[in-house]
Amino acid sequence: MSTCYYLSWFNDLLPEKLARCLHEDIQDRKSLVMISGEPSVSTDEPTRIDDVTECAWLKQAGLIFDEYHFIDCRMPKEEARRFVRDASVVFLCGGDPVSQNEFLTDYELSDVIKSSGAVIMGASAGSLNMAAKWSSSIENGREVAAGTVYEGLGFHHFAYESHAKRDYASFVQGYLFPLSEEIEVYAAEQESAIRVKDGKIDVIGPTYLISRAKIQKLIETL
Repeated sequence: MSTCYYLSWFNDLLPEKLARCLHEDIQDRKSLVMISGEPSVSTDEPTRIDDVTECAWLKQAGLIFDEYHFIDCRMPKEEARRFVRDASVVFLCGGDPVSQNEFLTDYELSDVIKSSGAVIMGASAGSLNMAAKWSSSIENGREVAAGTVYEGLGFHHFAYESHAKRDYASFVQGYLFPLSEEIEVYAAEQESAIRVKDGKIDVIGPTYLISRAKIQKLIETL
């Protein structure tokens, strides 16, 4: 099973302890493949990798790769799958989780990512889609009913929620409680991360576990 990082969002540099863990886990740095959180684009102009916030986080942490590839609807499907198969790290970027979820299905990337030996990372929307399930909310900005449950890649049997503007007060308002009756939900505030390695879950920053409509703040373990 791949080592996985579920990130919330970071307004500046990655925390030093998170960067240290990434250096430890990412020994192969041949290829970083990033999957857009806004995969449907209206321009033929290629995305500059230096303009991708999540890539900047890694570079600022000293994680430099030989190759960088950014996948969205402008890339042919087979080429996208080939890049994922050969990746050292697959990073699902933040953006619109519904659009990204649909894109992963349309490009038949889900099984390719899950069978990859790469380190798998996600930020915000990308982390939602790494988990087994996630629940939409009005704040996602899509015309879907709040509380609609989506299936993610399912690297681990839990649901995930993250948003830079959400905090403990919003998590206890209850919109995640129905989902927590069927599966545990990890809810992350801004500047938080979860690492799952060898079956062990570690957390950095303010993160909550919601189970059967009860919420508890987790102790940092990294």
